[in-house]
Amino acid sequence: MTVARRAVLSAGGTVAALALVAGCGSSGDPAASGNAAPGTLTVVASTNVWGAVASAVAGPDAQVRSIIADPAGDPHSYESTPADAAAITNANLVVANGGGYDTFVDKVTSTDDSAKAKTVEAFDLRPDKADDNEHVWFDPTTVKAVATQVADRLSASEPTQAAGLHQRAQAFEAQVDRIAAQTAAIGQSKPGTKVFSTEPIAHYLLRTAGVTDATPQDFVEAIENETDPSAASLVQVGNALSARQVSALVFNPQTETPVVTGLRDRAAGAGVPVVDVTETLPAGVTDYLQWVEAERAALAKAVGAPAQG
Repeated sequence: MTVARRAVLSAGGTVAALALVAGCGSSGDPAASGNAAPGTLTVVASTNVWGAVASAVAGPDAQVRSIIADPAGDPHSYESTPADAAAITNANLVVANGGGYDTFVDKVTSTDDSAKAKTVEAFDLRPDKADDNEHVWFDPTTVKAVATQVADRLSASEPTQAAGLHQRAQAFEAQVDRIAAQTAAIGQSKPGTKVFSTEPIAHYLLRTAGVTDATPQDFVEAIENETDPSAASLVQVGNALSARQVSALVFNPQTETPVVTGLRDRAAGAGVPVVDVTETLPAGVTDYLQWVEAERAALAKAVGAPAQG
């Protein structure tokens, strides 16, 4: 995953809100300083994506702090602060992505055994251990596993809240399944659909959709290694976009480089739809399900699939 150079995001797509998630906290939360009221569940998440998942399960009375809550924040280069370390130490639960994505959490938990023991890393819960793509927040099975872990871990901290925690987890997981089924319908209605991606953050979303990411491997590897793709791969991708050999270009608007913005412009000029897929929740969005539903709907529209599965 390339170290992103961030740009300000805009929310993409309008969907019916699935209001299961409370807003994620900031560094000013009582959870950061250990001042939460007795019996109040506290969770620290590496990004607002995992904060939103945790909030859906923990409930409106819990305090959930997302360390990366700014859409312009970069998990790859972020350095944890003393306040972050204190929040992690004091929380009932820590939810991280893992897989080398949010190493700022690892730097804290590697020197604190108790913090490490109460950390859930989503990457470790992915069903296909051979798949090393770290962007697991788009994998339905992994997301459900995280929700289950949140309910189980927080129930152990506050047994009196166990029933509500597991009820919310089950409701959340049912909605994840619903969206996954609608996502799978994209490929079912448009078999053989191919797209290009400026970077592989939508890997699991495309896999669930049954849509092939046809981006040349050397292009992918160059982006992952933070180098410029070869001239040959740029020509190949650019010509394919101009010839409309793919149905869409999946673009991360949080990463702005001349190479990727040039491809976005090439796609737009050729009439190839551009699908914005982000790494964190856009400004104004706090609901994980709402966000994923918006990404699903945008992909369906771009490739000409029915709006609903």
